[in-house]
Amino acid sequence: MIYHITTPDIWTPQLEHDNYVAPSLATEGFIHLSTESQVAGVLERYYTGVTDIIKLHIDESKLTAELRYEEATGGELFPHVYGSINKDAIVSIS
Repeated sequence: MIYHITTPDIWTPQLEHDNYVAPSLATEGFIHLSTESQVAGVLERYYTGVTDIIKLHIDESKLTAELRYEEATGGELFPHVYGSINKDAIVSIS
């Protein structure tokens, strides 16, 4: 299982679509994801003070777009999806 953190203002407009597209796909060419052990650090670094958080639980075996684990600052490998996330790969939302 891998995870994507988003907010209602990004998630809600996409509810009627078959795929989810994060803004980073247009700006960086991929969607940022995290492993379970990385979620807390991502929340601490990028979402401090944000009260409306949505966590997408994604079954990586169901993704139709390419998934790569790539090195980030500090040498840690993070999952990145190079395309939109098909919603049938999202197994739950919290």
